[in-house]
Amino acid sequence: MPLIWRVPLAVLVLMFLVSAVITERVLDRLGTIQETYLQNIADSYLDGITASISPSVLREDSWEIFDALERLRPVNTKIVPVETIVTTPSGSILAATDPVKFPSLEKMKDGLIARFPEKKIRIEDGDRLAYLHRDIVYQNTTIGRIYAVFDASLPLAERRNVLSTLIITNIALTALLSLIGFITIRQMVQPMQTLERLMSEAVEGRGRRVDVSGRMARNSETRRLFMTYNSLLEADEERRNLSRKLAEEEKLATLGRLSSVMAHEINNPLGGMLNAVDTLKKHGAEAKVREVSLDLLQRGLQGIGEVVRAALATYRPERQARPLSRSDFHDAKLLLSPDLRRRQQTLELTIEGDDSFTCFCPAGPVRQALTNLLLNASAASGQGADLLLKAVKREDGLMIEVGDRGPGLPAESVKLLTGQTYRALPERKGLGLWVVRQVADEIGAKLELASRPGGGSIIRIMLSRSDITGETDHAS
Repeated sequence: MPLIWRVPLAVLVLMFLVSAVITERVLDRLGTIQETYLQNIADSYLDGITASISPSVLREDSWEIFDALERLRPVNTKIVPVETIVTTPSGSILAATDPVKFPSLEKMKDGLIARFPEKKIRIEDGDRLAYLHRDIVYQNTTIGRIYAVFDASLPLAERRNVLSTLIITNIALTALLSLIGFITIRQMVQPMQTLERLMSEAVEGRGRRVDVSGRMARNSETRRLFMTYNSLLEADEERRNLSRKLAEEEKLATLGRLSSVMAHEINNPLGGMLNAVDTLKKHGAEAKVREVSLDLLQRGLQGIGEVVRAALATYRPERQARPLSRSDFHDAKLLLSPDLRRRQQTLELTIEGDDSFTCFCPAGPVRQALTNLLLNASAASGQGADLLLKAVKREDGLMIEVGDRGPGLPAESVKLLTGQTYRALPERKGLGLWVVRQVADEIGAKLELASRPGGGSIIRIMLSRSDITGETDHAS
């Protein structure tokens, strides 16, 4: 049950208990006051009766007793005696205010006598009557008894009126306090509900700031809470911007490395080409020298052209979305060739599929991932190691494997590639693998790890048509 309902319900239950206790105590106190009041009136009435009829009771003169009872009947009081019966100590009736109902000389029934307590008056709610009896004592001898029945309808009616007033008042007070509790708790909980909704939207990527000057932030606590939430959104946005900035810097760093490689690839044939130009200047008249020099110039220019084309195919934005083809894998091998020569490594390139090998995959992101994986594989492997680049086109998609001869991926790298979506940048190493993971998530590829026969690791990029055309499926 929501808090907005639990608190008013608790107030309702508490007020019910308090009302019940208060009502019981008030009615008990009222009953005590009414009984004391009735007791005083009854005692005054019986005192007067006793003093008036004692001589007549000694003589057992029923007429004088009846006459005294009629003369002493109160008429100006709200509580009047209904029945008054005078008996002998043995229970024989001497006189009564209603001689027809209680004839003289008859015995009073035991059941009727049991209704009359001695000294303390007893009120019966059912018949709305009060009962009391008094012994008539003369010279320490009981000479008779007086049984008096009083009309108690007035005090009982007052008690019912008080009870009704208490019930109505308690119900109204309970409803009012419950309503106040509901409104108060709703106002207190509303900012929390708003914050919960905003945080849910932020988790879904639709975070928006709260206007702390608005009606929702009408007190200092709520304003501080929303200001903290806004600061959290700003910090998250700054983190995302920093991540994008660092990713771009990593791309630029990779581009710088590859630019250095491209410069090296261009510089290597330039030396031979300049020598060929000098040779032509000195011995250009000889046909054999011209043929050899021009052939060297042609091969050098072709090599430079291949390096330039490979770089353009990878980093020209307008060509990033073209389909992946065989040439992209050859370009990746060509771009890695300086590192391979420096470390005396070899790269085995295998492409399985039809001759055209035109793939549904976007070339730009795949080339970027391949470049990072190959650079990491070369750096992780030792001198003279044999690396692996394999592409297999299948009916349901494409599988690309990059293998090294390194000692194996550390646990942090395994988690980075195959764990849950990892948006934060790594603190130290692994930036290249982080870029690979971001690319895989972007194009909907799955990353798998395996051991390479003979030592080393294999990282597989699994691309399926449903992942490319549908929603992005995170790495498994």
